[in-house]
Amino acid sequence: MNHLASSTLLAALLLAVTAAPLPSRAGEATHWATTWTASPQPLWAGDFVLPTNVPHHLWNQTVRQTARVSIGGARVRVLLSNEYGSKPLRIGAARIARSQGDGRIAAASDRTLTFGGKTSVVIPPGAPMLSDPVELDVPALGDVSVSLYLPEPTPPATFHWDARQTTLVGAGDQTGATALKAETTLSTRVFLSAIQVQTPAPTRSVVALGDSITDGNMSTVDQNRRWPDFPARRMAGQDVAVLNAGISGARLLQDKMGSNALARFDRDVLAQPGVAAAVVFIGINDIGWNGTAVAPADPAARAEDLIAGYRQLIARAHTRGVRIVGATLTPFEGALQDTPMRGYFDADKERVRQAVNAWIRDSGEFDAVLDFDAVTRDPSRPARFLPAYDSGDHLHPGDAGYQAMADSIDLRALLGDEPAVAAGRTLTSHAR
Repeated sequence: MNHLASSTLLAALLLAVTAAPLPSRAGEATHWATTWTASPQPLWAGDFVLPTNVPHHLWNQTVRQTARVSIGGARVRVLLSNEYGSKPLRIGAARIARSQGDGRIAAASDRTLTFGGKTSVVIPPGAPMLSDPVELDVPALGDVSVSLYLPEPTPPATFHWDARQTTLVGAGDQTGATALKAETTLSTRVFLSAIQVQTPAPTRSVVALGDSITDGNMSTVDQNRRWPDFPARRMAGQDVAVLNAGISGARLLQDKMGSNALARFDRDVLAQPGVAAAVVFIGINDIGWNGTAVAPADPAARAEDLIAGYRQLIARAHTRGVRIVGATLTPFEGALQDTPMRGYFDADKERVRQAVNAWIRDSGEFDAVLDFDAVTRDPSRPARFLPAYDSGDHLHPGDAGYQAMADSIDLRALLGDEPAVAAGRTLTSHAR
């Protein structure tokens, strides 16, 4: 078994065991649920056209990362990841607290995180590390900050490139500081991959597996305007977590800015406690990358290869009893034409997108379909975004586009609770 397979299996097992009921302090059954995720990515080499946006290393510094959770709970723990590290990762101290914005925390909520009862931990290469539970009342849709102190020179080998959230970095151990004195900020996440809460009853989760359009690229930073953020708000009171497994630059079939979707499906989707449904919205980078500066030698994508990949995800979801929803690929004419990735769109690539979308809509192989293409395209020029929904790069929606995509979803049909019946909804259920 290779390093990637073994580390992914370990992460999946670590997450999966949390789905089993655990005794509470009063002897009643309680359950752990993942309430927030950021899919780990490996750091790429300097010859790649896009910068990593992280320093060479972090050393005697505190990194404070803020995340908006989905569902709430009275106890919390975090999952750190050294999945792509080649050396042990030393965490000198770690704390969690409710965030008050701008890097500040509510002092009364500050909690020390421990690992097997110890306040520091060494995470082996390729491994995840789950903290001990701490008593902290985390409300649904609440913002929490996780502070990590890195005492040794630490390359950020496992990171999440496009956080859409400002990460603060300050000198020394400031994990307990109410207001961290920042030396610099990052637009990435490092080592933090999940937050879990303990709930009195089983919960369900919906996991959005995607690329930069799911990761929220071009949405307003620090405002939680990615498309999965909107259904998270709508479902917060229904004991349903909405988890974002988007990776900017991700592809269905090939690696680079993260492992391909077939490789990370178990870790990022199927291993989540209580996963009830997965939304698969990925493939536009498979189509658009070839012939650009990011993948100049890649062969042209074929619709049949993408369809075969989707079928693999469908089969694997169904073996675990997970509902799987396909989302059509959004328009991209003119995408990134004034960037190093010019050449992302051409007429042949558009024909592949149309063929893939026709299969997603009409094959009946997904349990349901989100027609994000129909929501976002310009009726007068269907290969392009509707101007009101275009961020300006012609590939990613802006805030209004992300909200329109989310608002088009019938959440009951998404979960399979009942068929979609509302006129104009873009989610079509397929009987199975």
